[in-house]
Amino acid sequence: MCDELLGIVFPHLKTVLVERVFVEGDTVHVTARTPDGRAVDCPDCGVAAHRVHGRYQRHLADTAIAGRPVVIDLLVRRLICDHPTCPRRTFVEQVEGLTIRYGRRTPPLHHLLLALALALAGRAGARMAAVLAVAVSRVTLISMLMALPDPAATSSAFSPRVLGVDDFAFRKGKTYDTILVDVDASMVIDLLPDRSSDTLIAWLAEHPGAEFICRDRDSSYSRAAITACPDAVQIADRWHLLQSLSRAVEQVCHQHRGCLKKHAERGRDQPVQMPLLDALPPTLIVQRVLDRHVEINRMVAVGYPISEIARRLGLDRKTVRHYHDSDLDTLLVSARDRRSVFLDRLRGRADRRGRERRQQYGHRSR
Repeated sequence: MCDELLGIVFPHLKTVLVERVFVEGDTVHVTARTPDGRAVDCPDCGVAAHRVHGRYQRHLADTAIAGRPVVIDLLVRRLICDHPTCPRRTFVEQVEGLTIRYGRRTPPLHHLLLALALALAGRAGARMAAVLAVAVSRVTLISMLMALPDPAATSSAFSPRVLGVDDFAFRKGKTYDTILVDVDASMVIDLLPDRSSDTLIAWLAEHPGAEFICRDRDSSYSRAAITACPDAVQIADRWHLLQSLSRAVEQVCHQHRGCLKKHAERGRDQPVQMPLLDALPPTLIVQRVLDRHVEINRMVAVGYPISEIARRLGLDRKTVRHYHDSDLDTLLVSARDRRSVFLDRLRGRADRRGRERRQQYGHRSR
């Protein structure tokens, strides 16, 4: 009965001798060994080896049982190859379905982790593995994915019916290349060294047959498609269409907010509060307008005069009065950040270095 139960729970242990099963802490340990007297073929020459050089114990992680991790403590043999022309003198026997060379996990556990990595990738896969009582890091799951062989190229890879063309950056703003995708097979088929039209024309000439080209809106890609595949239907991919449309709508609404507000308030007794703040991008100048508006109105409510507020905040009195007399929507109409965001990120560092230099050398009057 025990042997039958072990065969059901541990089918991959049927070729070894299980000596003991016990629980230590939260881990289930299975002590097993390979049977003696069995000949094993040498992995190099294929000749059966009988002589035993020694034994050592391997510790293999296995799939969990009842929410507890399982470790198989397997005693294996190191055998001697007696074939005179074989370059290998000793080798360790491998148990089919249980061990792999240099492996610390059983094949069932390896297949389980690989399925988690394929479905959930790194971080999410590691969290799901912890629920299954398997300790694995996100880096290990990513490494398992990277070790998978590339999928075999199909016949459509040489002449895809629906071809996807887009650019990608090895260094953003510096080096751009072109990626080609077989949309029907959802598979990357080639990478081009640049994003010029001549390179894409040469590739399309070598791989004819594209009926649909789903491309980026770059003019070089459109010229290449017209030149090499004049009969193919060109499709601008949805992501770029939605991105361009949202940017255009945002710019138009931003430029005409005043007119939109007047039109919305026309014919009504109470002004309509439009959610302009939610429509604005979270730029630095918008945040500065919000901070100044809140601080100036707070100081006015406390009782500070305009001149004192201007002195404390380092602003002109007209600016303070404008913030106090105008509502937030009016202030946000002109809150358009035309400066480079990259330079704004360096502004704090530049100011700090300037203060350090002034403190080091002192203020020198000319």
